[in-house]
Amino acid sequence: MRSVHVIGGGLAGTEAVWQLARAGVPAVLHEMRPLRRTEAHVTDGLAELVCSNSLRSDDTESNAVGLLHEEMRRCGSLILAMADAHRVPAGGALAVDREGFSRAVQAALEAHPLVEICREEIAGLPDPAWDSVIVATGPLTSPPLAEAIRGLTGEDALAFFDAIAPIVHRDSIDLDVAWLQSRYDKGDGADYINCPLDRGQYDAFIDALLAADKVAFHEWEASTPYFEGCLPIEVMAERGRETLAFGPMKPVGLSNPRPGAAKPHAVVQLRQDNALGTLYNMVGFQTKLTYGEQTRIFRMIPGLENAQFARLGGLHRNTFLNSPRLLDGVLRLKAEPRLRFAGQVTGCEGYVESAGVGLVAGRFAAAERLGKTPVPPSPTTALGALIAHITGGADATTFQPMNVNFGLFPPLEGDGGKRRLRGRERKLAYSRRALSEIETWR
Repeated sequence: MRSVHVIGGGLAGTEAVWQLARAGVPAVLHEMRPLRRTEAHVTDGLAELVCSNSLRSDDTESNAVGLLHEEMRRCGSLILAMADAHRVPAGGALAVDREGFSRAVQAALEAHPLVEICREEIAGLPDPAWDSVIVATGPLTSPPLAEAIRGLTGEDALAFFDAIAPIVHRDSIDLDVAWLQSRYDKGDGADYINCPLDRGQYDAFIDALLAADKVAFHEWEASTPYFEGCLPIEVMAERGRETLAFGPMKPVGLSNPRPGAAKPHAVVQLRQDNALGTLYNMVGFQTKLTYGEQTRIFRMIPGLENAQFARLGGLHRNTFLNSPRLLDGVLRLKAEPRLRFAGQVTGCEGYVESAGVGLVAGRFAAAERLGKTPVPPSPTTALGALIAHITGGADATTFQPMNVNFGLFPPLEGDGGKRRLRGRERKLAYSRRALSEIETWR
């Protein structure tokens, strides 16, 4: 049987290869690192998580991301299996030891007899002899390949900036000031480190953010929009002085346990980033501040006065296809159907969503290789809702990256499109319907 070629060793590419191999179809995974580096990756490992170690909520019943987790588990996802095996405390979220997770994904693929891993850059359109290809190069697609795709489609890829949050050494955090607690005491109740700011400290912090030096853009980058779900913290501050206090620094669900402590005006949370518990990620603190400004300003936060940073924040430019215009319902490029796309390059947003689209793309390609007709998952499932959105459900004229959410799902039967069910009851109904439908599809 001829191999299916998968370009890109991120979450989408590794998941696609795993699904092919599980179906008995040989797969070749092409990854350009370490021969060619990117602006965001720091290792040569497959499935490296670059901007957060969190795969977000694991609540299957009332959160669309948690539902997507469960659907992928039921479909034999490698990414979810390794995430579960390497999870670290994060309240109701699924967060992982990023290095252990990456090593485990790579080891599983290296050990599979139907998987071949080639460390090479595909600098242009894939070899014409490759009759089935999954392009899962992510938002950091190599420029020669991106240009070749643009030339083939006649359609410019859209672009946006994605920002990376800093990571702090735990032993440099002052726990005489900060305290351990999950919001609303979820999970183990102490999965986050919380640094409180009173009104004066918050105002001084906002003033410093607004006045700080930022990374300069190249001329060609100046008009590139940010993704709204991953805004740099200083950009949020520019939208209003209280934006952060109602966003990533909101104090709700948290209470300082120290006697006589006043209710904080804002709280900075840090989430465990590795299994040893030695590194903590500053939640929601994506930034394009210069390194010197990051060190100075983030040490203004109570509890972080002596913070030592394992990694400072950064910024990189992401690209993605106008998928509703360019891809068919099974993720093939209309202009050249031997090419199938998966992951963030399709315009889905988020680690889990990227891996989910990779899972579906791998199953589509496997079905074709086995002489079957690929069938998309029902749009009533989280996987199906994502695929339906990026292959035609979204308006091509205003297409932007999208996280999975219940707004992408068809209305519940008998609800008349009026959504009579409310809140958790409605979300639970969506989840139950989805898990029933995914059983049939898988």
